Amino acid sequence: MSTTFCRDCLTDASTRSLRCAACGSPRLLRHDELDALAIAHVDCDAFYAAIEKRDEPSLAAEPVIVGGGKRGVVATCCYIARTYGVKSAMPMFEALRLCPQAKVVRPNFEKYSAVGRQVRQMMLALTPLVEPLSIDEAFLDLSGTARLHGMSPAKALARFADDVEKNIRITVSIGLSCNKFLAKVASDLDKPRGFAVLGASEASAFLAPKPVSFIFGVGKVSAARFARDGFNRIADLQRASEIELMRRYGEEGRRLARLSRGIDARLVSAARETKSVSSETTFERDIADFRSLEKILWGLAEDVSARLKAKELAGATVTLKLKTADFKIRTRARSLGAPTQLAGRIFAVSRGLLERETDGTPFRLLGVGASALAVAEDADPADLVDGRSALAEHAVDSVRVRFGEGAVIKGLAFEGPQKP
Repeated sequence: MSTTFCRDCLTDASTRSLRCAACGSPRLLRHDELDALAIAHVDCDAFYAAIEKRDEPSLAAEPVIVGGGKRGVVATCCYIARTYGVKSAMPMFEALRLCPQAKVVRPNFEKYSAVGRQVRQMMLALTPLVEPLSIDEAFLDLSGTARLHGMSPAKALARFADDVEKNIRITVSIGLSCNKFLAKVASDLDKPRGFAVLGASEASAFLAPKPVSFIFGVGKVSAARFARDGFNRIADLQRASEIELMRRYGEEGRRLARLSRGIDARLVSAARETKSVSSETTFERDIADFRSLEKILWGLAEDVSARLKAKELAGATVTLKLKTADFKIRTRARSLGAPTQLAGRIFAVSRGLLERETDGTPFRLLGVGASALAVAEDADPADLVDGRSALAEHAVDSVRVRFGEGAVIKGLAFEGPQKP
């Protein structure tokens, strides 16, 4: 028998009801397996854009794109902008061609990270089994939490979504299922502010008409290969045995056979680690001049530093990324004596790498990243770092948190290089 409850007040409802008898809401959630499912995928809706609209009410009814420059890319966009065809990772010039009236906002990753931490703490109040996928999404396993919360995982998640909306003033979409693959699929079915359920019994029939590329990890090249072998739809994979698919594609064949039937044995792991933190920008015009590149590099180093500090991490390797005008990519890396999270130190190392690559070649993209990550406590030991510079940088961070990103503007003319 189908279970039904109101997503707004959590009151149980009749399976035939169109509205909640207690509060009148039409947002009723019903499913035959609702009380038996505990694996969820939570995704913040248009995260960066939602935060910008929250903090600037005049943007509420406007199409908003978070990104930068005509030759940059869209980091994210609001749902109004999406109605014009704008998508994440789309070149900015194309996004503005589709939606010329869009309000473009430069990203503020330090602010977004702070909000992401707030949402993450609310997730951890539901269950310790939270596996972050990015700043704005995560898998949760609520198995065995019904007694703790006094309600089913589905109701606890609905209450969580309501709490996020009231307290943080952004919205989330939730997918609930029996495993991670199906939960992720479900969370995309009812956006924004959605809650979709996909049970094990209906998974095969739901997946069958989808293209093989619907399965995560299947890109254009592999999809074309599978199509040549007669596997265009997931139904084609379902008709083949696991042994046949393994004979053709090895371990990938086993994965395809199982996921095509909605089978996913991966556990929600709270130990998932961030491997690197980076920031890059595509220029509106190609740049060959070192001094111009150096100024941009400082801002990217500050972005990386802010993200490391927000995640309480530090990096022991700094990597410089350059893309030439003819789209060739250069990457150069240097390992440090000890991990860092200081913008000044990241800049000093990456500046040295940049100086060696600035040979008159015009570049269209510049990026910097930190990898070989460690906990913040291991960062920037006193014997490697100028203590006064480190204290000054942390003081600037405190001022920006209190008064906003623009409260302190640092110029390269005032930056002395620090020991890497």
